[in-house]
Amino acid sequence: MIKCVAIDDEPIALSIIQEYCRRYGDIDLKCFTSPVDGMEYIKTTFPDIVFLDIEMNSHNGITMAKELPENTCLIFTTAYSQYALDGFNVDAIDFLHKPVFYPRFERAMQKAMLLVNAKESHTKKRDTITLKVEYKTVVVDVDDISYVEAMDNYVKVSRPFQPTLISQITMKEMESLFPTDRFIRVHRSFIVSLDSIDKFSNRRIFLKNYDKYIPVGRTYNDSFNNLYTIFKQNDK
Repeated sequence: MIKCVAIDDEPIALSIIQEYCRRYGDIDLKCFTSPVDGMEYIKTTFPDIVFLDIEMNSHNGITMAKELPENTCLIFTTAYSQYALDGFNVDAIDFLHKPVFYPRFERAMQKAMLLVNAKESHTKKRDTITLKVEYKTVVVDVDDISYVEAMDNYVKVSRPFQPTLISQITMKEMESLFPTDRFIRVHRSFIVSLDSIDKFSNRRIFLKNYDKYIPVGRTYNDSFNNLYTIFKQNDK
């Protein structure tokens, strides 16, 4: 599913893009009449493709394009053809002149998909794990996980700035799901992400974005020694 965002202060123009995306297929499109809300969404979700109007009541799309996240595929939509050169100067993949007809939209999407697919082929696949949460199956990006804590027959998966997940799985099973070079078992009740570690002593590990500390169990001294070695190597 290709993630797309369309920003235009004309609702009719957005409805046309929405219909064309539905016709093209396999597109998850979010529409915004507010440039501020649209840009905020883009900067937090990193869509694959952005459809952006140029002349809006309060904002100029050329200026906004310079604030897009790196590697965002940009397609301008505007009624003013004189902006075409400006559009390509900010690395827009295409320029759709209103009123936009479907064949022209389709050609722009084909160009955009070539770029999106090329970028995906050069991007490392993100590691994910699958957990049962209540009655749902949830796919979790391991980059989002700071630590896992045992809770009787369940585990608590903590992710900063995101909801905590509770899943019925053993710590041993949980440990087997993680990449061994990125997570470490430091206590019978705790697994921590190496990327989330801020500082540590021989008995405590402090994590980024958390006030609490993670205890290091006595039976996990080997894990701590490995942790110390890893961080000493990274300091070199």
